[in-house]
Amino acid sequence: MILEKAKRNYLPQDLNIDWETLEPIFDELLNRKITSVDNLEQWLADKSEVEAALEEDFAWRYIKMSCDTANHDLVKSFQYFATEIEPKIAPIGNELNKKLNHSEFVKDLDQEKYFIYLRGVRKALELFREENIPLQTELQVEQQKYQGITGAMSVTLNGQEYTLEQASNFLKDLNRDTRKEAWEGITARRLEDKDKLDGLFNKLKDLRHQVALNAGFDNFRDYMFQALGRFDYTPQDCFDFHDAIEKEVVPLLSAQADERKKLLKLETLKPWDTEVDTSGKAALKPFENGIELIEKTINCFNKLNSYLGSRLEIMKENNLFDVESRKGKAPGGYNYPLSETGAPFIFMNSANSFRDLTTMVHEGGHAIHTFLTANLELNDFKHCPSEVAELASMSMELISMDHWDEFFKNEEELKRAKRYQLKDVLKTLPWVAVIDSFQHWIYTHPNHTTEERTQAWTKIFNRFGANFVDWSGHQEAMENLWQKQLHIFEVPFYYIEYAIAQLGAIAVWKNYKENPKKGLSNYMEALKLGYTKDMKTIYETAGIAFNFSAPYIKELMDFVRLELEKLD
Repeated sequence: MILEKAKRNYLPQDLNIDWETLEPIFDELLNRKITSVDNLEQWLADKSEVEAALEEDFAWRYIKMSCDTANHDLVKSFQYFATEIEPKIAPIGNELNKKLNHSEFVKDLDQEKYFIYLRGVRKALELFREENIPLQTELQVEQQKYQGITGAMSVTLNGQEYTLEQASNFLKDLNRDTRKEAWEGITARRLEDKDKLDGLFNKLKDLRHQVALNAGFDNFRDYMFQALGRFDYTPQDCFDFHDAIEKEVVPLLSAQADERKKLLKLETLKPWDTEVDTSGKAALKPFENGIELIEKTINCFNKLNSYLGSRLEIMKENNLFDVESRKGKAPGGYNYPLSETGAPFIFMNSANSFRDLTTMVHEGGHAIHTFLTANLELNDFKHCPSEVAELASMSMELISMDHWDEFFKNEEELKRAKRYQLKDVLKTLPWVAVIDSFQHWIYTHPNHTTEERTQAWTKIFNRFGANFVDWSGHQEAMENLWQKQLHIFEVPFYYIEYAIAQLGAIAVWKNYKENPKKGLSNYMEALKLGYTKDMKTIYETAGIAFNFSAPYIKELMDFVRLELEKLD
């Protein structure tokens, strides 16, 4: 099945995205007379079509740039949109929001259908400041530099050059000297650009703080809670969540670290001892190359539900994957929705490791979400908050496990993979607490020095176990570990969502284990809602609670612990 963009009803089919062609379109939307609620809904549909076309155009510029960060033409194409188109659209977008909000017919819209959308429009109007447009343009350009710096990183081991993702496979080697050499090589390469990344972040932090001040906030944290639409929880809820993770999860991981040390017969665990399998067996190798990873994931999803597998098959037929690691490629992984096509692009950096399997099913969960929301009436209905988006992906990591026999034909290897995944689920929670706590500190102390930031990071990292290893002799590496986290540079404050969604995913998986058909159906029905309902309703539709209290965390941790015991 060859995908085609949805037929346009308002825009020319062959519209060239530049300001000369866009300006008259926006003028028409701004000046159109609206004389009935039907007129208003048609205007919303036309506006939505324009937004979808722009989003897909921007998506491809970003995708192509991240696939080849060294290609200056691709970087320029991305920067053109960020510097020449977005700054012109921003004030017009605000005027369009005003036109909608002030329309005499807005009260005649179906209030249940449009409640979430109108709430977002009114919040955007409240936050908009003309003077922030050039700052946000500068932020777009500066944030992209993180990809350029980290995408150029490589390390030479045993006479061969590897990307850092490929080199990290050696951290699973049974030979401790090999692991240490790889860790030290990766760490030394990261530290080469420590000052460059520090300088970049200082600039980003200052720009973000100014955006917040311009919008009438004391700090960027408070601004972002509004900008991200966090209507369902507060900073204090985050602090309580951190406390609960410290109380309920950190002791579990500390005990697991002690067990790891015992099984590896080590006096102390070092940073290069956390990935090797304690069974004494070689690292799991679920696939040989990127093509096999895609094929096996399709088969795995087909076993869950034929619709799920067919969506990934469509992506494969339409070349919507770039999965293998290579030099010059941006780090990390993502699922990028293509708003007009109704399908996404999956980008990742596979080095043929077990973690790549979990990345693929994670991004595959996002991909399914994209397909399930593709036919929602307005483009904005598809823009889910991260707490919902990550529920889609993290749940898929867990509910797909029963079909990982596609990757592991040996029963014992399958059990090892499931144990590894569940332990990784637990490890996610303290790391999220660290990154989230750190960002709260950064942006509520906007005038901090680099030295003060280092001290704050160290204190927070130690509070949540410091990865449960001995960092003596490697203080500088520990102090700069935060620079690995892309989100801090590119998508600030987008991280607590992973922990909230991780709890939700465990609950989805628990339901799936008890009743696979109903559990999967509830999950898919929740995703189909997009962002037409509030977060609590979406979670309830999935058959779970939007809850991150200490008692709830304990209940879910007890469930995971029992499931781990079954795999022994």
